[in-house]
Amino acid sequence: MSKILNIAVDAMGGEGSPKKTIDGIIHHSKSTNNINYNIFGNKKEISELIKDLKGNSFKIIDTKDKILDTDSPLSAARKGKNSSMWKAIESVKSKESDIIISAGNTGALFVIAKMNLEMIENIDKPALSALWPNKSGMNVVLDLGANIECSEKNLTDFAIMGSSLFKSLFPKEQPKVALLNIGSEDIKGNETIKGAYKILSEKKSNEFNFAGYIEGNNIMSGDVNVIVTDGFTGNIALKTAEGTANFIMKEVKNSMTSNLYGKVLSFLNIKNLKKVKDKLDPRLYNGAILIGLNSPVVKSHGSTDYIGFSNSLKVCEKIVNGNLIDKIKYNIIS
Repeated sequence: MSKILNIAVDAMGGEGSPKKTIDGIIHHSKSTNNINYNIFGNKKEISELIKDLKGNSFKIIDTKDKILDTDSPLSAARKGKNSSMWKAIESVKSKESDIIISAGNTGALFVIAKMNLEMIENIDKPALSALWPNKSGMNVVLDLGANIECSEKNLTDFAIMGSSLFKSLFPKEQPKVALLNIGSEDIKGNETIKGAYKILSEKKSNEFNFAGYIEGNNIMSGDVNVIVTDGFTGNIALKTAEGTANFIMKEVKNSMTSNLYGKVLSFLNIKNLKKVKDKLDPRLYNGAILIGLNSPVVKSHGSTDYIGFSNSLKVCEKIVNGNLIDKIKYNIIS
């Protein structure tokens, strides 16, 4: 019999919750089994939304408060000890849950997680990572905003953590790491990134291949699958890519529906258009992962729908089954 995987869910975080989070749980439950969802939030509201989950189970833990998107991270930490988010994180700390997911206030989630969960030994800073599509599959990109300034050691740690995450999510593929830079030549970049390049070039590892530098226009080329940068650069790159994808999809839709000729062409190409739409659908890649702590923390986008939240639950499942934390601990000292 397979081991039960316990996922702590902050049911009250994000737009449209708890209905969105509960619908996401129901949707995710249909495609898996041996999951127990520890659901934190308003018991009365949640009980009216959730039914029997075939092959899986759930437990509702009633909480008095919820953290709002308008709360600052520090104020949320001060007032939030009875909140659904805090209690969900505490359940991971006490080993009642294996992983925690929330679609709530990002800053509050990270601060409360860092207050309750210890850092992995020899790692100085956690990093925010996410999945990013490329021509041949998926990238893991980090850091995406947790650390504005990074040292060469931080970037080296991010490379190790990112490759461990990639291997947990895609066990049949070999991680190929690159540092995001303004050029591919050795002389390009600041001293921090050059220092990280030197360390990673000299590091002998069977767990990942180091491919040097990558420029922003090649992020989606598929030549590498783990891209490392500081949080300032990573966040700008992420928001730029999201904005570009939205712009392209809107322009394609407008051009295909603005006249009869466009409508006929769109009908004839409906299968190909659906492939493009699916490739750029952010719900399929929903779920940022804060890594570097002794327990994994997953942040679902607050504005996603239940499909996006369900995909974040799938990420939780892969992370735990892929033994992410053990991989990081092994790789960081090897």
